[in-house]
This record gives sequence, structure tokens and C-alpha cells, in this order.
Amino acid sequence: MSVYSSFLNLLYPNLCVTCGSDLVKGEQFVCLKCLNEIPKTNYHLLKENPVEKRFWGKVPIENGTSYFFFHKGSKFQHLLHELKYKNNKEIGEFLGKYAAVEFLQNDDYKTIDAVIPVPLHPQKELKRGYNQSEWICRGISEVIKKPTNVGNLVRVQENTTQTKKSVYERYENTQGIFDLKNPAELEGKHVLLVDDVLTTGSTIEACMQALQKTNNIKISVFTLAIAE
Repeated sequence: MSVYSSFLNLLYPNLCVTCGSDLVKGEQFVCLKCLNEIPKTNYHLLKENPVEKRFWGKVPIENGTSYFFFHKGSKFQHLLHELKYKNNKEIGEFLGKYAAVEFLQNDDYKTIDAVIPVPLHPQKELKRGYNQSEWICRGISEVIKKPTNVGNLVRVQENTTQTKKSVYERYENTQGIFDLKNPAELEGKHVLLVDDVLTTGSTIEACMQALQKTNNIKISVFTLAIAE
């Protein structure tokens, strides 16, 4: 088997997606060196952190955290590009697991009942082939032993690109684009809303507004990264 594995590795080398170096046993997708070089926020250990403050005065939030800092040209941006545009969806699952092990240090996240990905519009998901946030949820769910709830929170209309919009334009661009099919399914539950990167927070805020159609729901937020 070891000879066969070595032969396969010659044909299909197992390389780090960020630096191209050979991965050693126990490493997946990205080498430990690169992972350690991506700056972490440690916001899960800080109450009233910048993620939570993004939503103050807008929508009620229980807890909020992002795992990495996002900078243009960074190794995380390369990982995100692989996840979203190179069909490397398993990277999302891997990073979801990696982050969940750490944010469970905060007891507030141990009360989560369900994990919910920020949905893509069906046409966009069909074109991409998957929802990257759902794959992040898969990794989190495996670690915290709670289900990923897919198909209840839905995107009912596509919005135009957010890239060059101001904070207020992003807010206007996301109003009313999400809906909740079965509010009773989440009644009285603590849910973790998951996305890849937090920028202004307008998309997540719109999701939270839809989720609040449910009675006695508690909403926490997790993103892989936060844009500074």
C-alpha cells in the first residue's frame, strides 16, 4: 500500500494550496506553516468584540466571531479563492473544523442547536456547483455535533455585486433578499449563522432579519474571516 501511495503521490502530488510545498502526514490542503502565518482574531475569547459591534443597534445578536483577519493578497485570500472559484469546496469543511475546535473554548458556543449557512441564490449556486458557506458549516457541525440546517433560510432574489458599493449601498442592496420557509422549525433554538467573510455585515444582517420571523430564536454569527 505504501508503494502504491507513493506512486499516486508522484502522479498527483499532495501540495499546499497556498505555498505549493509538499504536505506531510496529518496535513490537509494547506500546510501547518501557512496556517500559522494567517493572523487569527481570537475574537471568540473576547466579549463585545468587533464582529458583535457590527450588529449593535441593528439586529439582536447573542455572540459573534471571525476566525482569521482578511487582507488583500494574503494567504487567506488565496485559500478563499480556492474555496469559492476553484471547486476546492472541501477546504471549507477543513477550515470549519479547524476553527470550531478553537471557538468551542467559549462556553457560549456550546449551546448552539443548529448551524445555518448564508444561502446563495439558486442560479448562482447552480453555476458554482455548491455553496461554500454550507461546506464551512459541514466542518463546524462535525465538531460541535449539531446539524446543519439547509433549505429553510433561502435567498429569494439575487442582488447586484457588492464590491464597489458604499456601506449604505450594501445595506440597501441586501434588503428583502432572504426569507424563512419554516419559522417553527427553529423556534426557541440557538442558531449559528455562517459565512465566509464579514465585510460591512449587510448580508448577514439581512439573513438575521429573516431568521427573526421565528419566535424566541437566538442568533450567533461565525465567519471564517473579517475584513479590516
